Amino acid sequence: MSTTRSRVRQHVRETPGVHFNQIKRDLDLATGQVQYHLQRLLDGDELAVERVGGRAHYFDLAFDPWERRTLAYLRRETARELILRLHAEGPTEPGTLAAELGIARSTTAWHVSNLVDADILVKSDRRPMTLRLAHPERTAELFETVSPSMPDRLVDRFLRTVDSLFEEPANRSDN
Repeated sequence: MSTTRSRVRQHVRETPGVHFNQIKRDLDLATGQVQYHLQRLLDGDELAVERVGGRAHYFDLAFDPWERRTLAYLRRETARELILRLHAEGPTEPGTLAAELGIARSTTAWHVSNLVDADILVKSDRRPMTLRLAHPERTAELFETVSPSMPDRLVDRFLRTVDSLFEEPANRSDN
């Protein structure tokens, strides 16, 4: 196995859920090199890929599909904050989460929808609706495995800012 491929494989194993551009930056490799070696590792069943929110996240085969999805979302600052808050406080109403985290309700709704679809969160059937973690123990085990990268956090903060500019005045927490 080539030295570059070994470096890519090792980086993915040490950084579960790392996405393509982060591998490129972290290892200072050209786009073609990363594409080539990731494809060879995937074809050789040495790594797994999970596509979440328009990004391909790469993993060691030790992680099952649910863990891969959850780790991919934990790499995103806002999703991570929602998950951590629900873990710490238990079932919470979406509006309360938005207010506590200082994010627009529309941003909260978008993340909640994705996290419910990924089987990370569950919505209650009764009113007022509350959110809770679908698998609290399993989720908690993954917290220490991953933290969002600086570029991920910057993109997330930019999207929050843009989203808050278009939030309806009635939904803003400062009114």
